[in-house]
Amino acid sequence: MEQDNEKKERVIHTRVPPSLDSELKHRADRLGLSVSNLVRNILHHTFGLAEDVIKDSANVAKTARGEREPRDTRETQPAEARVLGWQRFTLGLNALCERCNAILPKGTEAGIGVLDGLGRRPIHCIPCTEELTRDDRT
Repeated sequence: MEQDNEKKERVIHTRVPPSLDSELKHRADRLGLSVSNLVRNILHHTFGLAEDVIKDSANVAKTARGEREPRDTRETQPAEARVLGWQRFTLGLNALCERCNAILPKGTEAGIGVLDGLGRRPIHCIPCTEELTRDDRT
């Protein structure tokens, strides 16, 4: 995988339908990015997400077969950990909304889940955070 400080030498051309082209331009404009940077970020983050999905799927299959992993390689988040609430904060790094997959640039506001147990805290864009808190009240 390409390092951030490496010179970007390769160009990838792809055909997309007009609706996707329009959506890419709209989101890039909203985030203050070029379409090229947006697509590069999406591709970069997608590989990490795909690896996580594959690992999670393998763990689900092992669990279904009754297999157990050694204690030191298990995930740190217990299955019963729940989000108690959401806290707004300013991102110190680029992130992805775990709900809608929006790219969240460093320095923007986001919501982070406060858990009742150990584990990785979810990060969401502000619209998704607000939607989740509205859903919780009804």
